[in-house]
Amino acid sequence: MPDSDALYGQIRRRLIETGEWDQIRAVMSAKLNESGWSDDVHHRSKELARNMDPLSFARLLGEISPKAQTSIPLAVKRELSTLIRQHVEKQFE
Repeated sequence: MPDSDALYGQIRRRLIETGEWDQIRAVMSAKLNESGWSDDVHHRSKELARNMDPLSFARLLGEISPKAQTSIPLAVKRELSTLIRQHVEKQFE
């Protein structure tokens, strides 16, 4: 796996250098907001926090993260994968 980790690091670094990382993050944020995912995670987080005694950010994050990650809409995942793939292909032209 070290080769894939190194490749991931290089791609991510290049995305940041070119400014495309911020563009991809903006698209991701907009798509997650449009789909209602952000509101859903926000509401679930508030509910968990209300019932947590004592309140712990680390514990809240640990409880909400797995469900949040698995509930990202497939359409959003596909669109972001396409954007990243396009960038990588552009780099190898």
